[in-house]
Amino acid sequence: MKLYRSTSHMTRWFAFSPATGWFTFPAQIDGWKQRQPAYGINQFELHEVPLRMGFNTGIPSIPGVEMSAGSAARLRLRVAA
Repeated sequence: MKLYRSTSHMTRWFAFSPATGWFTFPAQIDGWKQRQPAYGINQFELHEVPLRMGFNTGIPSIPGVEMSAGSAARLRLRVAA
């Protein structure tokens, strides 16, 4: 799975997997639970970001990233800095 941000939809994440296609979901804690298929995406507006940036969204398959509350808080601090 690959994770993307959009220059025109800053409050949403976009995800793509060859097995499932495109999805969009809110950029919030557990936003993955509110995912919806994404249609008509302008791929020129999307920028791939490391999958680990979606650490608190509930997005599946983030290999090598510990998803405990403590590690999420540390990552949030690093991202904010």
